[in-house]
Amino acid sequence: MLVGLFALGVAGVWQAHSGEMGQAVRALPAAITDPQLARSDYVENCGGCHGVDGSAAPAQLPELRDRVGWFMCTREARAYLIRLPNVAHSRIKDNQQLADLMNYVVFGLGGDSAPAEADPFTADEIARERQHALSSISLKAERARHVESAIRQCGAPASLRLLYPGQKG
Repeated sequence: MLVGLFALGVAGVWQAHSGEMGQAVRALPAAITDPQLARSDYVENCGGCHGVDGSAAPAQLPELRDRVGWFMCTREARAYLIRLPNVAHSRIKDNQQLADLMNYVVFGLGGDSAPAEADPFTADEIARERQHALSSISLKAERARHVESAIRQCGAPASLRLLYPGQKG
């Protein structure tokens, strides 16, 4: 039964990525070595909180769908995504596999929010950045700092300040 439910979750993410559920679609980068595994890893490791399609609203954590790609517009914000505790300390120890998952998140779920010139994460980048996991700082304040940079430097929408579209301030 659990395997069937997991397969349905993966299928739902695949359909959402394919545009069959109406979500904006952006091609995944060729750097993802196994797109099916990347989607499965997302559902298993992130989907419980962020939602299988990247929409966690009204949970009190950031919605990823059509928004997370803005964090690829600065080197610091890009590193922040990998340094988040649940990413840096992921049970996925293979750096390429984690890079694939994060590329699925920013380019698949992030849709058009990822800058066209943004390079996919690499295994080397994951290995380097996950050594500097965030722990002693306020994640909320750190996110806010990177959001302000994305708005100022990259033209991200002011609504990125909210955890999810439609959030009551």
